[in-house]
Order: sequence, then structure tokens, then C-alpha cells
Amino acid sequence: MAQGTPPWLGQEVKMVAAAAAMAADEAERARGRRAALSFATIAVVLGLPLWWKTTETYRAALPYADIDGLGQQPVQLVVPMAVVFGPGSVPGDLPRPLPFRDVQEMEISVNLRTSVTSRYEMRYRSTTAQEDAALAVATAQEADAALYPLQDTTLGSLTMYVVPETSSLLPQGINAYVGKHRSALVRAGGSLAALQARLREVTQVMSFTASSIAAALSDRVPDGQLSPDARRNLKSSLGYEITFSLLNPDPKSHTVDWDIEGAVNRFVKPVLDKLSLVANFSVDSQILYYAVLGVTPRYDKESSSFLLSAHSLPHVINPVEARLGSSAASLYPVLNFLLYVPERSHSPLYIQDKDGAPVSTNAFHSPRWGGIMVYNVEAPASPQASLPLHVDVDMARVMEVFLAQLRLLFGLSWEEVPPEFLLESPGNEGLADWELDHLLWAHTVENIATVSTTLTSLAQLLDKIGNIVIKDDVASEVYRAVASVQSAVTELSLGHLLAAFQASKEAVTSSERAFFDPSLLHLLYFPDDQKFAIYIPLFLPMAVPILLSLAKIVRETRLRKKEPTKMD
Repeated sequence: MAQGTPPWLGQEVKMVAAAAAMAADEAERARGRRAALSFATIAVVLGLPLWWKTTETYRAALPYADIDGLGQQPVQLVVPMAVVFGPGSVPGDLPRPLPFRDVQEMEISVNLRTSVTSRYEMRYRSTTAQEDAALAVATAQEADAALYPLQDTTLGSLTMYVVPETSSLLPQGINAYVGKHRSALVRAGGSLAALQARLREVTQVMSFTASSIAAALSDRVPDGQLSPDARRNLKSSLGYEITFSLLNPDPKSHTVDWDIEGAVNRFVKPVLDKLSLVANFSVDSQILYYAVLGVTPRYDKESSSFLLSAHSLPHVINPVEARLGSSAASLYPVLNFLLYVPERSHSPLYIQDKDGAPVSTNAFHSPRWGGIMVYNVEAPASPQASLPLHVDVDMARVMEVFLAQLRLLFGLSWEEVPPEFLLESPGNEGLADWELDHLLWAHTVENIATVSTTLTSLAQLLDKIGNIVIKDDVASEVYRAVASVQSAVTELSLGHLLAAFQASKEAVTSSERAFFDPSLLHLLYFPDDQKFAIYIPLFLPMAVPILLSLAKIVRETRLRKKEPTKMD
């Protein structure tokens, strides 16, 4: 200290310097607190929302309420039906003069949630002059051909021509003739009640039945309410693949020649052309050598032949199917039709039914799989005949059996037709127009139920697993499927069978695209522990200094609050 400076002045200088130092230190701490608060604010206000938005799972909105309502949406099957009275066939107890309209409804029991109603919108009228001329021919077949250009050919519609009870158009003992198209000839029956009973039987044959609709909705019907054959028909599909296979287990003894290409063009193509409305079909063929049935037939001494019993037939398919190899890479159901030429040591070979009697066609079919026909080769007249024997397959006989099996696979059977009904053969086309309608009714209802089940399962999956990405294109397919199903139900209620079926096919296509979209699996197997393993090394070094600074600020604030306030 300099000489002459008062002591109190030095102390005051020191106090001022200490106060300035304390003020500077406090200002530095305040600046640190503000910096820490700024970093924390930026991290919370900007960082967290930005991180949350950029890392969230994108999930487009779906119509969950509409999907839930699909399973409970009532379905009404409307059949436009014209009842045309020929001369002398009008019952005397008609409720009012012709023409008039009537409606008959019937509920088809499925389950508590599914409501299906059949509605026949009947229009009663008299024949026109042209129709009278068409009904004046000698036979029912000629009348059916003459009436076809005069009737409504809309898919799903029916036309019933009522003829007098004594009409010679129908053979003796026949009350109804069902033609190849969408019309039938029905005897008057004497009274309106008798006529309506016959008309109900005819409509059960030509359109749909409660059992056919229940079979189409078999997934929703309790097992106890279904007949054993209800689940035997082919499921509705957008396409089917048909494979014709020739099995020659003994090529050393037989050289088999079959004109499968010509047979397909002649017999199968007309049928598939008509079925093209129902689905897309592809046909291929193959020849398999050294392919055996896998079951040793039993030798019968009385007939000097080999026999395959009915209980051994189920064991035939599995060994043969392993050689086919057609269903492994197929997107659609495969229908297999096998022509088996037995080996020489097991010839001739015959199939027996459950009663032990030989099957006339020497063939059998397996539901939803296909059919097998055994084609026996005549033994050579001379034991010294040279081998191999040349065999030309009678393709007309073979294709007759295979087409009958194809009808059975699709559920087209005439077994339930009343005996007093006469059904016209569809000819080369393989199925009548009304049989095509029968398939369309069943497949439309089945498609609606399938889409409802698919979308419900998808909605439940997406609701349960929250980290599945739902892209806009997936959502658009779901919306399109829902709209198509609703359109199909509406078209059914209007009696537009073709439009309803096409809408149901579009719904199936859209629902399957949405359900099997690959993007739904991207984050399905991304567990939370992997998220922590990724984000902790990124955020922890940044978060620790901010959290420690905030903790220090909180501690200092508490200490300042505890210090007593100084009074001057």
C-alpha cells in the first residue's frame, strides 16, 4: 500500500473489486442458465416433435366402421321372373286379371349375424302372338329353340311358360321341361296353388337353393347345419388351372398316343368359353412315365381282373400328386384330371363302388382336387405280339368322363332334380345358361363373404400391431374393396346378377392386394429393444449435459430461496 493512503480506502477498493468479481461470476452463471434453458427449450419444443414426426409409423386412415358393418350387411337376392300363360292355361282362381305383378320372399338361414333373403319378383302375363306360334310346335325342344329369341336373356332372369295340363309338348308324366337357356315349360296344374308349387320347384332347380347359398357361405354356417357335401364344391377363385395328365407306368409294354390338344379344342374349350364369365382358366397337359398309383390292386379270380375297392381310392391320390408338381407354383386352384393306363401285370383294372359293384365309367373324382380315370388296354390276340403295344386313346370317351367330373367339382349336379322334371342336355357347351347363373349366384355371395372376412382380419391385425405401416395405396385398395362390396350388394338387390358378380370380383382383387401388400411387413418384426439400441447412442451424449445443467439450475434456485433476505 502506498504511503499516505488511508487504510480504509484500501479496504473499500478490495470490497469493490470483490463485488465486481461476484457480479461477473453471477452474470456468467446466469448466462449459463440461460444457455442451458435455451438448449433444453429447443430440444423439447423443436427437437422432440421433429424426431417424433420423422420417425413415426405412417398409418393412413381406414374405414374401420364400414369394414365392421360388412359382416352384418343384409344381402337380398332378387330374381326377375316372368310367368307367361299360353292359351288355355290360365287358372280360374287368379287374384286379378292379367297382367299383374307379385313378390315372393324367403329368408335363408345362415347365422345370427348374416342375413340372406331371396326375392322373386314375378310378372304374370299372357303370351304374345309370336310366343303362341313358338308353342305350337311338336316338341319341347323345338319350342325352347323357338322361344329363345323372344325371351329376356339377362343373366339371373327366368321365364316360365305355362302350358295346359293336357298339352302334348311335354311327355306323359312330365310336369316341367327345363331348356338349355333361361326358360322352362310348366303344366298349369289346375289351380294357382298347384302352379305356384311347381314354379317354386323349377326356380329351385334353375336359380339357387338355400343349400347352395349355405354352401357358398360354409365358413359362416355352423358345422351341424351343413350337409356332408356342402364343403365339397370348389371355392370361388379369380382363376383355375386345369392339368390333364397321362400316366403310363409301363412304357415298355404300352406306347400310348392321345390327341389331348384336339380333344381340348373340341370338348373342353366350349365349356371354358362359357365359364369365362366365372373365372379365368388355363389348360396344360403332361405325360408321366413310370408313375404308379401307389396302391396294389386285388386280383379277382372269377373275373380274371384286378380291382380297386372304394376304401383304397383315397390312398391313390397322394403318391400320384407328388409326381404331378403342378400345384407348387400355382397362384390359383389346380384341377387335376388323370388318365391312367395300367401296367400289363395289373391289367385289366376296374374300380369298385362302396357296394362292390364295378363303376361304369371306371373313374372317380376327389372334391376340390380333380378326377382319375383308368383306361384299360385290350390284351393282344397273340401272346407273341411284339412290345410295346401301340394304344390310341378314345378321347371322346375320356373327355365325356372328365367333363362330368368338372361339373361335379363346380357343384353342378342333376341328382336333386324331381323325377317329373325333364332337363335338356346342354350339348357341346357343357352347361346350360341357367347353370351358369347358378354358379354366378353362389360365387357372388361367396365373394362378398370372403371380402368381408379378409378385410375384417386385416383391420384386426392393423389395430393390434401399431407399428405396421399403412401406405396410401393400401388404404385406397381397402376403400375400393369396401365400395365394390357395397356395390355388389346393391346390384343384387336390383336383380343385376352380372354387375353384382363383376363388382364382387373387383372387391376380391382389391382386398387381396391390400392384405398381401409387402409393405405391411416392413416394420412388423422391428422390436422395441432394437429401437433403444439405435436411439440411445444418438441422444444420450446430447441429453446428459442438458439434463445436468437443468439439475444444477434447479439446485441453485432452491438454495437462493433458502437464503435469508438482507435488510439495509
